[in-house]
Amino acid sequence: MTRVRLVLVRHGESHWNVEERYQGQEDSGLTEVGRAQAEMAAEVLIDRYGAADLVLSSDLPRAVDTAAAYLRRIGGSARTDARLREIDVGTWGGRTRAEVAAAHPDEIAAFNRGVDIPRGGGETFGQLRERVWAALSEAVGATVVVFTHGGPIRVATAAALRVPPPGEHAFASVSNCSLTVIDHAGPTGVHRLVAYNAPTAAGSQATKVE
Repeated sequence: MTRVRLVLVRHGESHWNVEERYQGQEDSGLTEVGRAQAEMAAEVLIDRYGAADLVLSSDLPRAVDTAAAYLRRIGGSARTDARLREIDVGTWGGRTRAEVAAAHPDEIAAFNRGVDIPRGGGETFGQLRERVWAALSEAVGATVVVFTHGGPIRVATAAALRVPPPGEHAFASVSNCSLTVIDHAGPTGVHRLVAYNAPTAAGSQATKVE
């Protein structure tokens, strides 16, 4: 059985992360702290894994810009894949957590109960999980480094452990530039979670909204 080691890296701190705004598939760009986090994460990746056989990235700028620090060190390029984007939060994009909670109390209450609602008319976590896991399952190579987002990392972890939806809500929010490592064993094998949300940058924090 050929295993693929998937090293999932959440992007660095973005401006809307700091402001606790829902970001989804919109983008606010990395902060200076986020760029420094990307550099630190790149050093950790080089130290632990060297040059990966394949580098994948969400096509959203905050993920692409985080990947750039690592790619510069290995002299390689990333294959971007829209399936690795953050969950689509629809009309919630750009709004603060507090604003959404005040405007949509019933939806937030349902979400907190574990109901898989489409956020802001966008995607459900079930839809996110289907597209992200499909993209990761196609990856080939002994070591594959993947630059993506908090939501995709949580659903990928749940999928790897075969935790049924909405079990991803039991996993802690993912910190900026942390590493989550999954040994993917193919369609019939048993996957292994090697690490979850392991920090690479001092002081990086998990954000409460995607």
